[in-house]
Amino acid sequence: MDARPFGSRFVLAAHLVRAAWLGIGTLLAVLATALVALAPHDARADGASTAALDPALAKQIKELATAPDAVTRGATRIDVEVGSLDPRLHLAPCQRIEPYLPGNARPWGKTRVGLRCTQGPSPWNVYLPVTVRVWARGLVATGPVAAGSTLQASDVAEGEVDLAESTSPALLAPAQAVGRTLAQPLKAGQSVRSTHLRARQWFAAGDTVRLVATGNGFRLESEGQALSNGIEGQAARVRTENGHVVTGSPIGERLVELAL
Repeated sequence: MDARPFGSRFVLAAHLVRAAWLGIGTLLAVLATALVALAPHDARADGASTAALDPALAKQIKELATAPDAVTRGATRIDVEVGSLDPRLHLAPCQRIEPYLPGNARPWGKTRVGLRCTQGPSPWNVYLPVTVRVWARGLVATGPVAAGSTLQASDVAEGEVDLAESTSPALLAPAQAVGRTLAQPLKAGQSVRSTHLRARQWFAAGDTVRLVATGNGFRLESEGQALSNGIEGQAARVRTENGHVVTGSPIGERLVELAL
């Protein structure tokens, strides 16, 4: 796997490992180590060396390339841009700096990595700002499109998008967007996200709907009566044929998926 430092940026070239899926769980450990190994001026305190972290970084990168818990399909590369510590900080010398991700932080978009001194005369703990960009092929607007418009095939094209730029999922294929109504306007070159599209209503309260439950090697289907409107992305309540009330996810025309 190609892992190269570019100043304060760490690049993972996923396309060099058989278009490997990049496991975010594994990536979390890689990021924390990489940030210290590749930003020694910011991550060390008064000259404390972090060179010893390099072998661990190489090992974790190799594990990343074959991670079984992959969730970022199609990513071409991941950029990690390292920020700077507050220049007003005066940290005691430290022989061992341990990187970690704070409780609610994710290795996604604008985040931060904790750095704590675990071996030194005076323990300390600081936070280093980072930006994680996950690049992949996705849909971008070919020009400005107004809210309320119905997206046409000519309105979108494939381009490189940063999956981590927003918490809203990026749309990757024309079939996900063409024919849909825009809830928000788009600018030329902008990544098309789920929140840009108006939610669809798959059925209305009182309609007869199909209930589908799938599991490992089986699929169950039945019918019921909707007790609420079936809005895409919102839970819907359905009364089954035997009188029980269940909650599921509207996924298609008069179709509700039940979680098992």
